[in-house]
Amino acid sequence: MEKYGLIGYPLGHSFSRDFFSEKFRNEGIDAEYVNFEIPSIDGFPEIVAGNPGLRGVNVTIPYKEKIIPFLDELSEEARRIGAVNVVRLTVGRNGKTFLKGFNSDVIGFTRSIEPLLNPANHKKALILGTGGASKAIHYGLEKLGLECRFVSRTPKDESMLAYTQLTPQIMEEYMVIVNCTPVGMYPHADECPGLPYECIGNDHLLYDLVYNPEETLFLRKGRERGAIVKNGLEMLLLQAYASWEFWHTED
Repeated sequence: MEKYGLIGYPLGHSFSRDFFSEKFRNEGIDAEYVNFEIPSIDGFPEIVAGNPGLRGVNVTIPYKEKIIPFLDELSEEARRIGAVNVVRLTVGRNGKTFLKGFNSDVIGFTRSIEPLLNPANHKKALILGTGGASKAIHYGLEKLGLECRFVSRTPKDESMLAYTQLTPQIMEEYMVIVNCTPVGMYPHADECPGLPYECIGNDHLLYDLVYNPEETLFLRKGRERGAIVKNGLEMLLLQAYASWEFWHTED
């Protein structure tokens, strides 16, 4: 039996496990999907060694960047982004397992947000957060032709903005806002990123990578101000489809 899984910590309720388990049942695939909740990425080699049937894993917070040194090769897109959320494991004739990293975040995100973009208004975007997911979002938005700036509680350099620097002028200039942080995720659904929500209007587009709850406080505040809003569920579905393709496509 082939095995697939999810690497992260903590994991809690797993969309990926539910999705792939249902896929295997519906399509009669002799495989299982397992959550590998490890408190340190240093435990990853042990998972590979202890699961000889493992053929692919998804990678989530906080290991999308930390897993890279454990891989033998990166796809061109993953290398440019600097983050990996899909790993394909292939056993060679010598019995050695070869690990290649990919990034499906950018595929899922761009295909999900592109239909909502209005070229007349949506030329610049604020990306909330600076983790591994935000790098893929940045890469994807630039591919779609948007100029981006990161927003962080503790900016690392002058190219980033602090939440306290989000003036009405900046909010009017950057009409797309993507939340790449876990703020507002269940069970902390009463929290939201510290934006000046009074500056959001009908022409804004708010996208939240969080999908549980279905409407985060970030999205609700945007919707109440007339903005277009969307959560990350469709992105996750598209990522899952892309993961399966990466695991089963030779390159």
